[in-house]
Amino acid sequence: MAEVVYAGASRIYSGSTPVKAVDQLDLSIADGEFLVLVGPSGSGKSTALRMVAGLEDVDEGEIRIGDRAVTDLPPKDRDIAMVFQSYALYPHMSVAENMGFALKLRGMSKEKVRAKVDEAAAMLDLTKYLDRKPKALSGGQRQRVAMGRAIVREPSVFLMDEPLSNLDAKLRVETRANIAALQRRLSTTTIYVTHDQVEAMTMGDRVAVLKDGLLQQCASPRELYDRPANTFVAGFIGSPAMNLAKLPLSEAGVTLGGFTVPLDRDVLARAGELSEVVVGVRPESLRLVGDGEDGFDLVVELVEELGADAYVHGNAGEGQRIVVRVDGRTPPRLGEKVRVGLRELGELHVFDPQSTKSIAQSSQPQ
Repeated sequence: MAEVVYAGASRIYSGSTPVKAVDQLDLSIADGEFLVLVGPSGSGKSTALRMVAGLEDVDEGEIRIGDRAVTDLPPKDRDIAMVFQSYALYPHMSVAENMGFALKLRGMSKEKVRAKVDEAAAMLDLTKYLDRKPKALSGGQRQRVAMGRAIVREPSVFLMDEPLSNLDAKLRVETRANIAALQRRLSTTTIYVTHDQVEAMTMGDRVAVLKDGLLQQCASPRELYDRPANTFVAGFIGSPAMNLAKLPLSEAGVTLGGFTVPLDRDVLARAGELSEVVVGVRPESLRLVGDGEDGFDLVVELVEELGADAYVHGNAGEGQRIVVRVDGRTPPRLGEKVRVGLRELGELHVFDPQSTKSIAQSSQPQ
């Protein structure tokens, strides 16, 4: 086990216009930590992972694993094990042979290889499948074999590149819980890449959000959700996404659909001379209220019924589209006009429209 450090690490793809797929990444992953790299397609998350593995060059800065700089070391000398999106199993080998192949190449005795394979198979509930070929396994079982192949090597670092993307939705939920539990049991430093923010939030000790090769924020799932550093993180983390709207700012606060929301004095002070700000509020921070109560009118354009909850999508006027989470048993009808208010003023987020950075999270009314 070991700490992993990106120190100003960049990966630059040359061409007529050089592209920084990863741009001056500074990030430390603690010994035994489960860190998730998340972001949209093209954000640089897989490239960052492959830089640790030695499958991508580091053009600037360095990468350290434990007390060693591994920037120029070949992959086999980095003491890492990688689990890919494609299981990459040898079809002509049994499960046991696939899991023990790397140990066999090291010259380990058959008895020791078998002992390690049996131990990993017991962890992963694969014991009864050890004599089968990969074609006789389900997708989830094949992924567990790929995990077992990594475990038997007892590496300092696990690297996982979207390992669940080939599984169906139900199996993906089950397998991600198994991976998270297994990582905690082994306490092996793990870097896990996914484009699925729900996966990231449910698995990682910390989550690093990337966009266009740049690190946007790295924090615990709860902190990312409650205190996003900028509008990108605010809109990317959470499902459905946070409602974001550019609204005029005055000494009284911000106004949406004729409803003025007061802001904390500290927020107004930090906003300085800005005439407008980007305001964010999550769907669950809004509620339907009665006529005459503080709020704004919303014309219902879509209702997503999910059982216990429903998500109401509507137009608040001036092109402002808003999503509200409501009780799934009594959702409004399409075309209906409803009144929407805030649950708590402290659940409002305010961002600078130019820098997109958080000005502050509103705390209490004035």
